Amino acid sequence: MDCPLTSLYTDGQRYRKAYQVYLEHSNKVQHMQDFSKNLLPDIMFSTIKGKSQINVMGVGSGSGELDLEMLSALHLKNPNVMVENEVVEPVAQQISKYKDLVSQTPGLDHIKWNWNNMTVQEFEKDWKEKERTKKFDFIHMFEALYYVKDREATVRFFQSLLNKNGKLMISMMVGDSGWAKLDKTYSHRFFPSGGSYGIIDVVKQYLDSKGVSYQSYLLPSEIDITECFTEGNEEGELLIDFLTEVLNFKKSAPPEVKAGVLDLLQHPDCSVKSNGKIMFNYHSEVVVVEQLS
Repeated sequence: MDCPLTSLYTDGQRYRKAYQVYLEHSNKVQHMQDFSKNLLPDIMFSTIKGKSQINVMGVGSGSGELDLEMLSALHLKNPNVMVENEVVEPVAQQISKYKDLVSQTPGLDHIKWNWNNMTVQEFEKDWKEKERTKKFDFIHMFEALYYVKDREATVRFFQSLLNKNGKLMISMMVGDSGWAKLDKTYSHRFFPSGGSYGIIDVVKQYLDSKGVSYQSYLLPSEIDITECFTEGNEEGELLIDFLTEVLNFKKSAPPEVKAGVLDLLQHPDCSVKSNGKIMFNYHSEVVVVEQLS
């Protein structure tokens, strides 16, 4: 039986608080930082080689921490290359934080910044209406595809913006992760008109169907969800809101649904219990795609 609930995204302030709790309880950011430092420069070597400037775009860049990690890693290996960086981010407060971070971070004089306070769909519409012809050497979309309905069309659009040897980098959760199991089991019940369920497997199936070659990198990640099981714990309630995408999940969900979600969260298929903590599996994968042939 469906139990329509209110989406967390209807309350911007609570969403931002929940997202911050997620970042504090997850090792995903650390794994992405390691990826940026250890793998990204080699992935981008053939794209940057021989160039004095590259065009970069971050789609869904948030407050910019990961963007700066990637840009710094690329600069370390290519110190003489200038960068024009296009930022696409729908939340104005996040762009403000990003700008503050840039102003407080030394060594960014080689980067020119262009700011786009837009959703992915708004950016694509604006780009086409203005008939812009600019091409990019590196476009990264970390978790941005969760928020679009036609993911295949979105991938095609950003792939069409790549320069020769350019790279489009997409990151989403894998289909057998705990979070994917939670989303697949309950998203359609919470939001009968359509939840945000999306996994990297769908993107790879599309690329395979079109004969598009890509490289993939698995990023095993975990979220400490222990506090979700402590009644009245504010951070636990924010975290479960973020995981379910439901506003005030513990207060608004029917008792049987709440019990079912809590059981699934700690099920051995989704989590590991270690040292008194419950670590929820959120494995994701990075796919690197080249320009349209």
